[in-house]
Amino acid sequence: MNDASIRRERSAQTGFATSTLDRRADLRDKPDAIEALRHRSDTRLTVVAGETPVLKRLDDETQTVWFSHAEAQLLGSGLDEAFLGLAAGGAPRFARLIDKGLVEMLRERPELLLTDLRSVALKKLVPKAELGPLGEGKALLDWHARHRFCAQCGGPSEPGSAGWKRQCTACGAQHFPRTDPVVIMLAVRGDNCLLARQSRFAPGMFSCIAGFVEPGETFEDAVRRETWEEAGLRTGMVRYIASQPWPFPGSLMIGCIAQALNDDIVLDETELEAGRWFSRTEALQMLKGEHPDNLFCPPHMAIANTLLKAWAVDGEEA
Repeated sequence: MNDASIRRERSAQTGFATSTLDRRADLRDKPDAIEALRHRSDTRLTVVAGETPVLKRLDDETQTVWFSHAEAQLLGSGLDEAFLGLAAGGAPRFARLIDKGLVEMLRERPELLLTDLRSVALKKLVPKAELGPLGEGKALLDWHARHRFCAQCGGPSEPGSAGWKRQCTACGAQHFPRTDPVVIMLAVRGDNCLLARQSRFAPGMFSCIAGFVEPGETFEDAVRRETWEEAGLRTGMVRYIASQPWPFPGSLMIGCIAQALNDDIVLDETELEAGRWFSRTEALQMLKGEHPDNLFCPPHMAIANTLLKAWAVDGEEA
């Protein structure tokens, strides 16, 4: 498959999914090679202060996630660092975690922009090709911050493999970055689809329902279980459509269209505050921002938008 075909994949159209880096996993256990890459003149680092990405202003409207080694040093001492891979031409790329206590001080520097990761994607604050590595780095650094101690014996752990594992200093157990699979599904029946909302959503926004995959489940069975638990709908055929890395803090969204077998919706009110069937016409109105009741769906960078578009625009079915 050529690069153009890959870019046309639905997954590649979602936020955080585009990265041109060659991850070069073969280099991670070669400390001398990684050290040499770290100090090359073309090395660049993406920096996260606690959970807040640090962006460098290039002009009034353009930012980048990449800092030179010298620029990154001036932001603050690194707490953790991970090798992300090589950019075009072999230029090394790393991610660095610095203390969250530096956020307010860094906000005062006019050449920097500090904001939350969701806003970076939603407002298109950096080029699309930089969003994937930023999400990768953020998820990986967040994992390090949350796994300072061994889950097996409780002893302190230290990073290894250029940031791609942690090893316990007491019992020697090795721990690797985890990705939590989440199914997100558009349940459809005839010319209607189910959309719902949580109380934390912006007023008027409706989205697909979603839930974590449980041990021993296939993606399809997770879709069926969650659709029943959250909306009281039995589900037949389930069809995979696309996926999206979701670094909040470290999930992979598996997007599916599901065939609903009954009409009556019974919402789990502990999870959802509202939900109903939407016609294909309404779905198209929401995608265009033209719904007569000012209802809308998640933005372009969310896989829920991709699923709705696949069904309402492209005619995909379960």
